[in-house]
Amino acid sequence: MKAVEVAHVKYVEGDGFGHLMAWASLLPFLITAGLIWHIMFRRELQAIFLFVGMLISGILNEKIKDQVKEPRPLTCEILEMCDSHGWPSNHSQFMAFFSIFITLNSLFRWHFSSSFSKDFTLLCPWPFAVATMYSRIYLGYHSESQVVAGCGAGLIMGSFWYLLLNHIVAPLFPWIEETWLGRALYIRDSSHIPNVLLFEYNNARAARKAEKVSATLKTAKD
Repeated sequence: MKAVEVAHVKYVEGDGFGHLMAWASLLPFLITAGLIWHIMFRRELQAIFLFVGMLISGILNEKIKDQVKEPRPLTCEILEMCDSHGWPSNHSQFMAFFSIFITLNSLFRWHFSSSFSKDFTLLCPWPFAVATMYSRIYLGYHSESQVVAGCGAGLIMGSFWYLLLNHIVAPLFPWIEETWLGRALYIRDSSHIPNVLLFEYNNARAARKAEKVSATLKTAKD
């Protein structure tokens, strides 16, 4: 057996497709890392609460595993994973949670400049989700039922979190922005802006023009 060193996901040495599936198994880690970077640099409340929701989903997954105690497939011995339970699959739950959250927001909340960009965004997560789920079966980390259970749990939790966030938490975003902590950390909500990229582009140009005017006036006074 050979492992992808980033998270020690094992596959049969010489199996090119298995190597690809090992990287597909790492997608939840890559998404989490990307989301953390997005939060650090953008301070968006939607992203912050998506991260909180995924954390809660992961904790619930471990609680369910501890209660059900269903073992992983027999291949767990080769993978050295028999000390942990398999139902439901955490990777599958994560990807289903993330994908349904993105899809529901794309359908009902977020603004897009074209129907193509909307369709692309709401469909984009699903091929990666399917690849991750299939990788868990192919590599022997989970059985089909464990992956299906994880997917179902993720769809339910992700849909619930979407409803909770957008109907109960989101109305509090303006208040959160104005709190001492929100202002100190530059926490913000841009979900009400139809085109954030265009908004920031126009504001950056306006700031540059204002700076030039200010510099010109200062030079004239001197």
